[in-house]
Amino acid sequence: MAAAERYAEGRAGTINFAVVDEAGRRHGYDARAIAPSASVLKAMLLVAYLRRDDVRNRPLEQWERDLLAPMVRRSDNAAATRMVGLVGEARLSALARAAGMEHFRLHWPIWGQSEITPRGQALYFSRIDQLVPAAHRRYAMRLLATVIPAQRWGVGRVPHTGWRLYFKGGWGSGTGWVDHQVALLTRGDERVSVAILTFLDGSHPYGKETLRGVAQRLLSGL
Repeated sequence: MAAAERYAEGRAGTINFAVVDEAGRRHGYDARAIAPSASVLKAMLLVAYLRRDDVRNRPLEQWERDLLAPMVRRSDNAAATRMVGLVGEARLSALARAAGMEHFRLHWPIWGQSEITPRGQALYFSRIDQLVPAAHRRYAMRLLATVIPAQRWGVGRVPHTGWRLYFKGGWGSGTGWVDHQVALLTRGDERVSVAILTFLDGSHPYGKETLRGVAQRLLSGL
C-alpha cells in the first residue's frame, strides 16, 4: 500500500484505490471517493442480469450470450445499454447492497456516469463469484477471465504466476477522462481484490500506465 500511494502521488490526475487482502482486511487510498463508473458498470450488469428470478436457474439462451459476452470481453457499449434496460435500477441497487457497497447510483441514460467508489468495487469483486447464482457462476467468471488481448492493459500486464485473474476495465473512450480497473485474483482458497479508479489522466496511454504502476505495487507480493 505504501509503495502504491507514493507512486500515485507522483502521477497526474486523481487516483484512488482499494484492496481486500487474503485475510479479508480492507485497505484504501481515499477509497470512499465517488467516481464515474465508465465500463466498470458492465461487471455489475453481468451479475445483476444473471440474478434475475427468471434467469438464475435456467440455461442461458443464445441471444443472452450474444449480449453478455461482448459486453464483458470486449466492452461493447450497445450491449451494455440493452442490458441496463433488462436489469433496471432496482436490481443494480440490490446487487450493490448485497456486495456491501456504501455508495452506488445508476445514471440514466448516460450509464457511464453512474457513481461508484474504490472501496465498494473492491468489496464487490472480493465476492463477485459468490454473488452469481451457482448455475451461471462458471460462465460469468470465464467472461471476466477472458477479456480480449487488446484490453488487457494495467493489471493484465502485471505478473501473477499461480493466480487466476478476473477483471473489468473502464475508460472514457480513450480520452483520459477516466481509466479504471477492478479485479479479483484467486489461488486455491486465497483471494485478493483490487479496485483502481483514475480521473483526468490526460491521455489514455498515461492512464493505462498509471493502472499498471499501481497494480504492480499492490500485487508485488503475490
